[in-house]
Amino acid sequence: MEAVARAAHAGQTDKAGRPYAEHLRAVAEGVRRRGGDDEQIAAAWLHDAVEDDALSEDWLREAPLSRRTKDIVLALTKRPGEPPEAYAARILATPGAPLVKEADLAHNADPARLAVLDGPTRTRLTEKYARMRALLGQADGNARTGRTGQSGQSGQSGRTDRPD
Repeated sequence: MEAVARAAHAGQTDKAGRPYAEHLRAVAEGVRRRGGDDEQIAAAWLHDAVEDDALSEDWLREAPLSRRTKDIVLALTKRPGEPPEAYAARILATPGAPLVKEADLAHNADPARLAVLDGPTRTRLTEKYARMRALLGQADGNARTGRTGQSGQSGQSGRTDRPD
């Protein structure tokens, strides 16, 4: 999935001007470190692809991926105008998605990444990520992984206001 995700996001950069694939790699690695399985790691590579129009929902539907991986990617795809509460509820209702979102939030909220942004943007994003963590029950550093007997450690995305 890494090659597909890198190709889909080729030329895309984060707000700091870094290649977007660096964020995808960091999220996939964060999922791995938190005990995620291969389906969650694949979803981590693709977690922003549909939302960012890098890949279509039709592509995802036809892709040779497990149903669980597809479900996680769709759960993590924020819909235009969607309230954060509805987005969080969908993530929590999808087995495996909370862990991937946790890794995404952890990288998005990395102080080193946020430090390159202007003050108001940094403050707004810090608050946004903290709110999403709270909605997901991750404010205390524990994620619901969707895997029996596992928990993760700490961890939103909206195309126009994330540093990734």
